[in-house]
Amino acid sequence: MRYKTMIGLEIHVELMTKTKIFCGCPNDFGGDVNTHCCPVCLGLPGALPVLNKSAVEYAIKAGLAFNSQIATRTRMDRKNYFYPDLVKGYQISQDEIPLCSGGYVEIEKEDGPKKIRLMRIHIEEDTGKSIHTEEADTLLDYNRGGVPLIEIVTYPDMNTPEEARLFLEKLRATLKYIEVSDCKMEEGSLRCDININVIDTQTNTRTNITELKNLNSFKAAVKAMEYEEKRHIALLEAGKNTEGETRRWDEVKNETIVMREKGGVADYRYAPDFDIAPIVIEEEWIDEIRNSLPELPHDKKERFIREYGLPEYDAGVLTQSKELADFYEETNKYAKDPKQVSNWIMGDVLRRLKDEELEIEDLKFGPKDLAHLLELINSGKISNNIGKKVLREMFETGGKPEKIVKERGLIQISDEGELESIVKKVLSENQQSIIDYKNGKDRALGYLIGQVMKATKGKANPQLVNKMVREMIEE
Repeated sequence: MRYKTMIGLEIHVELMTKTKIFCGCPNDFGGDVNTHCCPVCLGLPGALPVLNKSAVEYAIKAGLAFNSQIATRTRMDRKNYFYPDLVKGYQISQDEIPLCSGGYVEIEKEDGPKKIRLMRIHIEEDTGKSIHTEEADTLLDYNRGGVPLIEIVTYPDMNTPEEARLFLEKLRATLKYIEVSDCKMEEGSLRCDININVIDTQTNTRTNITELKNLNSFKAAVKAMEYEEKRHIALLEAGKNTEGETRRWDEVKNETIVMREKGGVADYRYAPDFDIAPIVIEEEWIDEIRNSLPELPHDKKERFIREYGLPEYDAGVLTQSKELADFYEETNKYAKDPKQVSNWIMGDVLRRLKDEELEIEDLKFGPKDLAHLLELINSGKISNNIGKKVLREMFETGGKPEKIVKERGLIQISDEGELESIVKKVLSENQQSIIDYKNGKDRALGYLIGQVMKATKGKANPQLVNKMVREMIEE
């Protein structure tokens, strides 16, 4: 392949601490504008920051989950730049000595695993939020200012937008597993910047790096990367190059738009923040955090394969999120049929969630309800097809499966005496289908069974109907 794409990511993740990183203001999403503020996070003269220990703990937890080295001595720095939502004129961040160095995230590709190396993970404060009105005014909400962040910076190890998507999904799943962030992109608690360029492997010519900012979903990130990849290749083929610039993704035009010239590290004039004492971290504390880490996605996947006998694909899907994995395990605790539970969750449940753009935690019913539905099917009280209808109503109303079956009169007919007259009537009305079946046309049997199921509104036991139709034809 002549052209090689190089993609590196910078991911900002808001931490779920109770308070902000340098003050006691609540770290809550939303609220009336400018109500979660104090002199410290508003940068008023004389107000001094005090580092939140929980923010450091959460950052260490992320570093350990991503195989990073934890610094035992580090510091906070000032990153100087002007922007209206940056009240102090600088952001408290980390430069030369990040809290976490190195590490990697392993993604699963069709041709095998690939490690995406991490350069660093550091802690910093979030900025306020600019709100642009239709009247061309800009309003500022500083509730978000001072919210604790970790910034995760990768090497440019991703060579396709698809690899970047796999990385982001694995990263988000792990962060949610260790419960340091809710990673809700729609609320801004996970934000992704992309650095992308393309190399002509025949001439070794490479385009200048383009930075893509303000991506509010993984879907938008992939589309923006695909667009930029094509744009860079087209420039190389025309003997041109890109400008070193920052661009944004326009959802309406489906293209990237220039925002500004891309700055360098020197433009930020980093300097130590002497209002905050150096951070000294004891090895015992790091070990304590390491020992408190929960089971991570890869380990859980391996356990699902080993403990439940699931195929690798099933285990991979079910462990994509902690909430989904917990739902599966809780359902199986009652149903005690790992593969059947997997089939229903991966099939009807996830399909419906995807169609309605919901998460597993948004369901109106719980794992025990799904287990009870499977019990009704396995006991022969309802058929598999009726079970799917019941599940649809559970999605819509949150009703209990037993109650839905009883109120809708959906109990499966398994009494031969009750079915005999229906089967005889169907056969008498479809003599040609009987002749076709006897002449070797197997589809005719399916048609006859379908007519019986139609006559019973799907409530007849399909296995029993199959048996009775065959026996009566032979007679």
